[in-house]
Amino acid sequence: MPVMIRLARAGKRKDSRFNVVVMDKAKRRNGGYLERLGSYNPTAKEEKDKLQLNLESFKKWHARGAQVTDTIARLLKFATDRK
Repeated sequence: MPVMIRLARAGKRKDSRFNVVVMDKAKRRNGGYLERLGSYNPTAKEEKDKLQLNLESFKKWHARGAQVTDTIARLLKFATDRK
């Protein structure tokens, strides 16, 4: 069972918000997930409020072999470059 760290959509229409979740690769985008690692709000006014992530859990899942999607990798790179 390949496990992915990816985005699951939340929020209302025209007010997108996303949860950063760990889930089976074969499941649908908003299907059941194993763990919620954080959230991403692209419309947040402050840069620091856009990506909220539990790094300890992220590192734990990544060490277990969970693959990271391109979008999550790009968001993490942007967040770490900002700091």
